[in-house]
Amino acid sequence: MTATGGGSPRVLDADLAVHAQCELAESPVWDVRRQVLLWVDILAGHVHSFDPRTSGHSWFAVGTPVGAIGLTTAGGLVLALLDGFAVADVNGEHLNRLPGLVTDAGAVRFNDGKPDPWGGFCAGTMQWRDGGTPGCLYRLSPDGHVTELVRGVAISNGLDWSDDRRSFYYVDSPTGGIDLFDTDPHTGALSNRRRFVDIPAPAGSPDGLTIDADGGVWVALWGGGELRRYLPDGRLATVVRVPAGQVSSAAFGGPDLDVLYVTTAREELSVADLNAQPHAGDIFCCTPGVTGRAPFRFAVG
Repeated sequence: MTATGGGSPRVLDADLAVHAQCELAESPVWDVRRQVLLWVDILAGHVHSFDPRTSGHSWFAVGTPVGAIGLTTAGGLVLALLDGFAVADVNGEHLNRLPGLVTDAGAVRFNDGKPDPWGGFCAGTMQWRDGGTPGCLYRLSPDGHVTELVRGVAISNGLDWSDDRRSFYYVDSPTGGIDLFDTDPHTGALSNRRRFVDIPAPAGSPDGLTIDADGGVWVALWGGGELRRYLPDGRLATVVRVPAGQVSSAAFGGPDLDVLYVTTAREELSVADLNAQPHAGDIFCCTPGVTGRAPFRFAVG
C-alpha cells in the first residue's frame, strides 16, 4: 500500500490480496475465531475462504446464487440465497433452507446483508429482471420469523450499525448515496430516514459498506474503482484506489482488525475492459490506519 498527498482526503492504493477472479465477489466478513476471510461470488453461487497465514484459498458451491453470508454464534454460516434464507456449516455441509420467506426469483434476488447487533440477519433483494417488482430489506430473527424493514428498494446494498446501536447506515444503490436511520437501541426498529451523504455520479455507484471502530463509514464505489471513508459528520476523509472498476464491498480483518479487505467483480466486462483490468474480480487489501470491529453474529443454537 502507498499513500499520497498531505491534505484531505487522504489517498491510498490497495494491494492485491487474493487472485480470486470472481464474477461478482461480495459480502466479505472476517471470522475472528478462525482468522479467515469469507466472501461470496454471487452469481456463481460460491462461498470463498482465505487464510492470510498460509495464503490458502478455497471455496464451496451452494447450488444456487448466494447474495450474502454472515457468521452465526454456533460457528456456522447464515446465507441469503437466491430467494430465501439458509444456515450451514462453515464448509457448506448441512445446508438447511429456512421456512418463512420465498421471494420471486424471476423478478428479484438477494444481494447484500449481514447479521445485526440484536442477533438477527438483515439482507435485501434487488431487481434483476426488466419490469421486476421492487426489492425489500428483510430481517431474519433468531426464531426464524422474517419481517420487512425497508420496502420499495431498487438494489438493496451496503448496511451497518453504529456501536451505540442508535444509527443504521443503508445503501439503495440507484439513489446515489448513503441513507441514515435512527434505530431503537433495544429492538433495532428503524425510523427517521434521511440522507447521510450523496455520492456524485461520476465517482461511481454506492455499493457495500462497513463501519470502523472510530465510526467512519467506508463505502465501495461500483464503477468508480474506489473505496471511500466518510466521517460521522459526512466529511470525506480517505479514498482508497483499487485497480478494478467494479468495487463491491469491504470488511476489516487480520488479528488486530487493521487490514481492510476489498471485494471486486468482473461481471459483464468486455474483453477490452478485462485487458485493462486483469485483476477485476480479485480481492484487495490495505492498512488504512484505523481498525474495524468484530462482525455481529446471527444468534442460532
